[in-house]
Amino acid sequence: MNMKKLKIIIEKSFDYYDAYAENYEGIYGAGATAEDAKNDILKCLQLYISRAKDLPDILKGQYEIEYTYDIQSFLNYYAKILSKSGLEQITGINQKQLGHYANGNKIPKTQTIKKIEYSLQNFGKELTQVHFYG
Repeated sequence: MNMKKLKIIIEKSFDYYDAYAENYEGIYGAGATAEDAKNDILKCLQLYISRAKDLPDILKGQYEIEYTYDIQSFLNYYAKILSKSGLEQITGINQKQLGHYANGNKIPKTQTIKKIEYSLQNFGKELTQVHFYG
């Protein structure tokens, strides 16, 4: 049996970051950064669960959260962990272009978004195959 997924969208709006559940109404968050929005929606979710008289099926028992970001939100959220230099190595997209995406100066084409997503997922799969000894 597949685990239920609460799908959370995180995206940059004009003056702040939004977070909302794509597949369930009433769960929202916002903040000055993508990290703030993510933390806010998790607080909202906890509050919702603690106060709901009748939880919807998606929130009963175990479930997982799946995050979907716009490119600007993703690049800003992971900027502390993934440098533009590192992302260039992973995706093949030059740092200057990634900077434009992170700042919202340019919006990547769908093909470029898919390239970034595919490259990061492959990198993640590669990391799951790493083992250490000693």
